[in-house]
Amino acid sequence: MKKTFTAKVKGARLPVLVERGEDGFYVVECPVFRGCYTQGKTLDEALHNIREVIDLILEEKENQLVLKSYKPQEVGLHTITL
Repeated sequence: MKKTFTAKVKGARLPVLVERGEDGFYVVECPVFRGCYTQGKTLDEALHNIREVIDLILEEKENQLVLKSYKPQEVGLHTITL
């Protein structure tokens, strides 16, 4: 059985942004990869869905290289009021 790339990087930690929209759905984005976002009716569903999206994205060699080079020293989220 051929190992998938995702199996090789099991345990990798990636940041995700979660925002609840006015419609009540949760939108989740992984800013490490371009176009990596999804949504879910519940937070659990949205987080499950983003894992599936990341699995699909990591089938592409370009994104595998992005993940290999991703070595943040610190990740934070700040909000500002305009």
